[in-house]
Amino acid sequence: MRPAHSLPPAAEPGAPAPARSDAATLRRLFPYLWAYKWRVLAALLFMVGAKLANVSVPVLLKHLVDAMTLQPGDPRALLVVPAALLVGYGLLRFSTSLFTELRELVFARATEGAARRISLEVFRHLHGLSLRFHLERQTGGMTRDIERGSQAVHSLISYSLYSIVPTLIELVLVLGILGVRFDWWFVAITGSALVVYIGFTVWVTEWRTQFRRSMNELGAKAQSRAVDSLLNYETVKYFNNEGFEARRYDEQLERYRRAAVRSQTTLSLLNTGQQMLIALSLVAMLWRATQGVVDGRMTLGDLVMVNAFMIQLYIPLNFLGVLYREIKQSLVDLEKMFALLEREREVADAPGARPLRHPDGDVQFDDVHFAYEPARPILRGLSFTIPAGRTVAVVGPSGAGKSTLARLLYRFYDVDPASAGTGGGAIRIGGQDIRDVTQHSLRAAIGIVPQDTVLFNDTIGYNIAYGRPDASPAEVEAAARAARIHAFIAATPKGYDTTVGERGLKLSGGEKQRVAIARTLLKNPPILIFDEATSALDSANERAIQAELASAARGKTTLVIAHRLSTVVDAHEILVLDAGQVVERGTHAELLSRGGVYARMWSLQQNERLPEAAPATLAASQDGAAQPA
Repeated sequence: MRPAHSLPPAAEPGAPAPARSDAATLRRLFPYLWAYKWRVLAALLFMVGAKLANVSVPVLLKHLVDAMTLQPGDPRALLVVPAALLVGYGLLRFSTSLFTELRELVFARATEGAARRISLEVFRHLHGLSLRFHLERQTGGMTRDIERGSQAVHSLISYSLYSIVPTLIELVLVLGILGVRFDWWFVAITGSALVVYIGFTVWVTEWRTQFRRSMNELGAKAQSRAVDSLLNYETVKYFNNEGFEARRYDEQLERYRRAAVRSQTTLSLLNTGQQMLIALSLVAMLWRATQGVVDGRMTLGDLVMVNAFMIQLYIPLNFLGVLYREIKQSLVDLEKMFALLEREREVADAPGARPLRHPDGDVQFDDVHFAYEPARPILRGLSFTIPAGRTVAVVGPSGAGKSTLARLLYRFYDVDPASAGTGGGAIRIGGQDIRDVTQHSLRAAIGIVPQDTVLFNDTIGYNIAYGRPDASPAEVEAAARAARIHAFIAATPKGYDTTVGERGLKLSGGEKQRVAIARTLLKNPPILIFDEATSALDSANERAIQAELASAARGKTTLVIAHRLSTVVDAHEILVLDAGQVVERGTHAELLSRGGVYARMWSLQQNERLPEAAPATLAASQDGAAQPA
């Protein structure tokens, strides 16, 4: 019995991520920044230098004022022009700005580098997540989370390293100067005021975080609703539901508006309380300093210095509520992005997975059980083999599990493990269980023409070359000719540089399908899957392209999933699938002679269409191919 390599079930895509503490989020971010540790240390040194220069400005200003404090008519006034102090004052002011800019210049590479690494990891990880996740996700909300998370790296570093930490350094320096030069009442007043101020700010900000979070969630929902509606533009038009979509969007905008008003109201409350505390503390400090001047314990320069210190401290603290809120929000946004990064992959390479050794070998489905949801099994013990270089077609009613075969072969999902209570089984290529090989080597060996073709919003040439990005223009054109789309491309003003629009909507269904065929022909893998590959084509083009597909399939292991039976009459074996099980199998002639399910399907389809010449079929030129009856 083969050991299961399946990971524990992934969390539901729509489920909220488990709560993470702010400290845990910061620890998660730290390695990305510490990769630039020398820049981090240099930035910290420049930051300390900037604060030392900034704190020295009021001290120098005190000496400047004291030097100029002379009685009118004093003959020393002509001699007391403190040129050195004035120059020093200017140099300190300049040094503060210089060190600040040097800090930002040195640390910019670390900030941008960390943001780039995190964004790239999330992007790669999202491509590694299962198809189930991508089918259930909301594109608008997820892209908003990624965008906010990337911006959160910049905001978190900017607000903490450039605002909070420098203010704390300056606070320590100022309290030290006040305690050394004057009595400890100044330290007590300043310290008490700051403790009350910070406590009030944190308490109110924590309280109003719920309103901010609600506003962001409602904003994300409105964004998702708008993106979903715009992605389904044609459907909206088909059913004349522009007004309905606008009302649904407006409902979300109205909820967002109410949440935004609540958030702004609480912000005004916070700002008012902060200003009151600042005013009270400034009055207390200046009263103490004024009393000191009157008593002769302090000079006018000391009064000016204390006032300058208070202004320098309270200007950044005035924004503490905003900074704290933005830091908290940045941590929340970063947590959401890290939650995406840490979402477990439902389908992952097994430990020690090796490349696929024999991609041109047999493809075997061995007692395969599978269900997207446990309560609704799709495949029930399915077994069949596609011999190397041969074509096997699978037909049957909608919902029988035909397209699931392609998804399992690509390992978008794994065959259900026996422990899941839905059976088990295996899919093998060249004798290797595909769960034991790397996904990259597996998918490199398979090419597919899907029934529903989705193209990139780029040029036709780019979409065809996507099958093999290193292909030359001549090879791209050859693939387009084989797919019978070169003439259409050549007739457009921009040729292969013609853009196809969002999801390829500028092309017709048949044109998109021919681009998909050209893309797969260009890839030229040993295993081919044709999932209703010509369903969007007219009969004339279908017959022509069937001949090209037959040529492309020569010598390759091919799985054909079809609804139109006329396209599979020359397959080496035809499987009739119903409710996840094979109910009939054989060649076209054998199945007709039995008069069973396949024969009834054939008769029904022949009665629905005008008599036509039999189209060229996939296996017509393969060795040992059966001839149509």
